[in-house]
Amino acid sequence: MIPILPRPDTRVAYKLMRLRRDGSLGPLFINTCQRIVLGEWLAAECHPTPGFAVRFGWHATPRPYAPHLSTKGRVWVRVEVGDVEEFRRPECQGGVWWLARWMRALEIVNETSNEERTDLCQTSSSNQFSLL
Repeated sequence: MIPILPRPDTRVAYKLMRLRRDGSLGPLFINTCQRIVLGEWLAAECHPTPGFAVRFGWHATPRPYAPHLSTKGRVWVRVEVGDVEEFRRPECQGGVWWLARWMRALEIVNETSNEERTDLCQTSSSNQFSLL
């Protein structure tokens, strides 16, 4: 079967992923057994998971920044995403999330420092929002 590739309206984004001991990449919370291979286009799938809101699509951000998430054992990955819906979150949760129907991991990049995340969370008035 030949995969249907995304439309030409793709954009570069960033996704925090688990870096496994064997060097493979995987999602943080949803469908955690999946292996993400650099350069391979992946269609979004729906995997309802207890404790998490169902938000269809690959979750990515316009910058490598998600202050509510730990970076221990995780790396930021530059990705290309297609067929994107914007989802607004509090700044303490990274601000804008992009939910994409298509994603391709391009390369591992540096992660945001803990100090940067802590400073933003302390100055944000986002305690009215729930964390994922």
